[in-house]
Amino acid sequence: MQTILVAGAGKSSIYLIEYLLENASRNKWKVIVADGDAKVLEKWTDRHSLLETVVIDITRAADREPLVKKADIVLSLLPPQLHILLAQDCLKNKKNLITSSYASVEMKAMDADVKEAGLMFMCEMGLDPGIDHMTAAKIIHSVHKVAGRITAFRSYCGGLVAPESDDNPWHYKFSWNPRNVVTAGMGGARYLHNGKVTEIPYEKMFEQNKKIKIPGLNALAYYPNRDSLSYLQTYGVEDIRTFVRATLRYPAFSRGWDAIVKLGLTAQDDSIDTTKLTYAAWLKTKSNCKAKTEIEAFVAEKLGLDAGGKEMNMLQWLGLFSNDLIPNTGTVSSADILLGLLSQKWQMGPKDKDMVVMHHEIEYEHKGKDITLKSSMVITGEGGDHTAMARTVGMPMAILAGLVLTNKVKTPIGVVIPVMQSVYKPVLRELEHAGIAFTDEVE
Repeated sequence: MQTILVAGAGKSSIYLIEYLLENASRNKWKVIVADGDAKVLEKWTDRHSLLETVVIDITRAADREPLVKKADIVLSLLPPQLHILLAQDCLKNKKNLITSSYASVEMKAMDADVKEAGLMFMCEMGLDPGIDHMTAAKIIHSVHKVAGRITAFRSYCGGLVAPESDDNPWHYKFSWNPRNVVTAGMGGARYLHNGKVTEIPYEKMFEQNKKIKIPGLNALAYYPNRDSLSYLQTYGVEDIRTFVRATLRYPAFSRGWDAIVKLGLTAQDDSIDTTKLTYAAWLKTKSNCKAKTEIEAFVAEKLGLDAGGKEMNMLQWLGLFSNDLIPNTGTVSSADILLGLLSQKWQMGPKDKDMVVMHHEIEYEHKGKDITLKSSMVITGEGGDHTAMARTVGMPMAILAGLVLTNKVKTPIGVVIPVMQSVYKPVLRELEHAGIAFTDEVE
């Protein structure tokens, strides 16, 4: 019997675990799910005869390593900074590893040792990054196969609230790790446009608010995502003129979030004493508003906003101008205060549904003609824990694990991401069978 260790049972785990359990008896798999929160594991207790749940402190090697030793493969849905702990255990004990997060500098530094050990450390195997890489590689390879020259590549992805559950002025609710939303874009962004490298600092990231129309949806806005240039060589398009990876939001969100950033409310490096502190007082401190000045008028003037406009109404709806007390959590950062507030305001209700949208646009030349290929995916969640985000993040990981364990895929060696045909072809085929598919349009 083979053993699969799933580390992390949070928001993105439900489809992954269910897929493994659905296939456990037939393939003789034992599934161990480990998490630091006993309450999170309660829903899995006694769910399946081949399932074991374990409460552990993932930072303690004495808790972690015995589970890695038992496993034939390890799937990590931990916060990104914790993957490296499992990676070190996997290398030591010669176990394959799959994560959904970006390959960190520390993870990449292990590549030579991982190759020498003959192991696969597959990173970026979720939605974005993950499905975006696989579908992009499939398209790019197919264009190259017919001797087409790719001139532009644009890829967009976003986790959004479904239209039927869109009932707040921000047009947003959390369907994945809230902290990742609060810290999004902090490293700035780089991309290629018409042959020129464009760099956008964090402070200007959400000013862009450029629009895109995707079939079947109202207009969405996008902002550039991280360092797109780091994927030029990986995708095999070093001579391309335009290359950008971007995140999708509804247009109102970008305008409101631009105000949040400019007010300094996402800062992680400040120290705020929350003792008897109101949201209005916090905002006054962050915006350098004098004590007796009306905070709403001050913010509107500082940001150049219409006092009765949409952006000010969005800030008002969050309660940022209120005299409500911030929960006393001692001295924390502004990002922590904002995270606590948004976790209440942007919480998905029991019947709410989320939506995942991914869209590629590839321009290429073939036999003297200019061609544009548009490829789109829109997935709506089922409600509750069964979100579109959990489905599209967890399923690629689960499918690859199953393919590796049943020897139905040529396992790549090293610290890699899923851009090789031997991986993306069978995984995308299985995802399509599971209803995660793209619609293509050629112009």
